[in-house]
Amino acid sequence: MAGHHAPPAGGAGEHVSPSLLRLLDALTTMPAQVGTDLGVTLAQNRLAVALIGDQVSAFSGPARSFIHRFFTDPATRGQYPVEDQADQARILVADLRAAIARRPEDPEATTMVRTLRAASGHFAELWDRHDVAVRRADRKRIVHPLVGVIDLDCEVLATQHQDQRLVILSPRAGTEAAGQLELLRVIGHQDLTAEERTATPPPR
Repeated sequence: MAGHHAPPAGGAGEHVSPSLLRLLDALTTMPAQVGTDLGVTLAQNRLAVALIGDQVSAFSGPARSFIHRFFTDPATRGQYPVEDQADQARILVADLRAAIARRPEDPEATTMVRTLRAASGHFAELWDRHDVAVRRADRKRIVHPLVGVIDLDCEVLATQHQDQRLVILSPRAGTEAAGQLELLRVIGHQDLTAEERTATPPPR
């Protein structure tokens, strides 16, 4: 739909909410994506892909969850400045605890926590603090290899059952973020045009 990657097969919670998808389609000037409360990305707009890469089809298994990748993959943590990573780790774990509280018997959720506790001592330490917080708004600084650190406000809109959320990233006032996002939009459009030219057979 509207050029989004189709989400991989999974549980009932992975069928993208139509209302969130309509909102995502309307957002063309800001990075936005729809994901589950376990950190699995289900749909992204083109600017989100240009900012943080394909999060929908590029991963499989436990790595489909951004939370899992954050605690097990240095490259994923590297999307944030080093000085921001500790705060992001606490936010992710507290939000995951809120998700687990909503579905304590869910095998996907319990397996994810068990796997992360075994894979990451840092995650296990934060998990044992029992901090709980529902994520609604945040500030994010994203490190992009071409345009540098982008300072963004992060707003989160959740479905009624809070199992899916639309994450919207907007330029933070008083920063260069608006110009950086515009540059990413142009770069992304150029890349898309190049792919279309490559895929189009030459005229006979």
